[in-house]
Amino acid sequence: MTAPDDSRRPPPSWRTSAYDYALPEGLVAQEPAARREDARLLVVPRTGPHGHRDAAIPNLRDLLRPRDLLVVNETRVVPARLPARRTGTGGRAEVLLLETEASGGVRVLLGTRGKPRPGETINVAEGALVLTLKTALGHGEWRAGTDADPKEISAVLEAHGQIPLPPYIRRDDDDPRARADRERYQTVYARRDGAVAAPTAGLHLTPELLDDLDARGVRRAAVVLHVGPGTFRPVTAADLRLHPMHEEGFDVPPATAAAIADTRDRGGRIVAVGTTVVRVLESAVRPTDPALSLRTGPGRTTLFVHPPHLLRVCDALLTNFHAPRSTLLMLVAAMAGRERILAAYRHAVRRRYRMLSYGDAMFIA
Repeated sequence: MTAPDDSRRPPPSWRTSAYDYALPEGLVAQEPAARREDARLLVVPRTGPHGHRDAAIPNLRDLLRPRDLLVVNETRVVPARLPARRTGTGGRAEVLLLETEASGGVRVLLGTRGKPRPGETINVAEGALVLTLKTALGHGEWRAGTDADPKEISAVLEAHGQIPLPPYIRRDDDDPRARADRERYQTVYARRDGAVAAPTAGLHLTPELLDDLDARGVRRAAVVLHVGPGTFRPVTAADLRLHPMHEEGFDVPPATAAAIADTRDRGGRIVAVGTTVVRVLESAVRPTDPALSLRTGPGRTTLFVHPPHLLRVCDALLTNFHAPRSTLLMLVAAMAGRERILAAYRHAVRRRYRMLSYGDAMFIA
């Protein structure tokens, strides 16, 4: 990537170091709360005087208003982590199946010792699936060929795969929590297979809470963004404008675009459940349309949302706490301002909130 044409030191909003905070390892949640709705909730005003207050997920019943529209991400995490061996050397490997490509073959993240080469075959799940490496894509990703069709690949995942938890959640092979992960690292409204990481803000929502919100006049609409492993990739460039943002596929149904337009007309708020929803809507909005209508249907995005980006669709955000210097933290800072968000994070650390994917949540409005 070409460096920005700026000989001066970048302003704070473009410095990666400006999105750092002290995260004690003991606050990184290794399992979810006993019940989804047991998570704590830090309420942060998006504008006005700085301030925040401690609450809990059930308080969303009062924080959300009639005529608001809750937009959720219906992606489903697939059990895409598979044991494997390199056919030539017999060395152990691990395959994370990222995507089945329409043109045939798959895109995978391959973890192994040594240096794999194009043409090498990978024996997955003791022969249930055989991959031939084709093209190295960087960061351990490969495009690979296979004789299996999409239905056969899906069957292999369901029979032999494990849920691909984030790298900071540790599980031994015989960890009893692994069985619960299949349910709890998944939203209750997950519908469409394709993610290798959960849209974690939605992990706190239950059918009962969603029904209560519906009874109070809070409507719900859905988008899809299949979360990829790039969501965990750290920003290593000192100037965040040099960070190569990962690509993810998304879909905006026409009914969702219509619901957003109707909510605006009725004076309600567009409330995103998670950073993935923000990324979808900001990628789909038509910037030259005064009404800020959305392009509908499938698409792909490499959009990197960070200050001073002005969000054009979302009015409020339910989100988990994110890692220091992460693209997710930078997106949240675009919602409410870097200093306000970092002040809220410092409060959360002092009050021992549980952090990251299985942790507590924040409501910004």
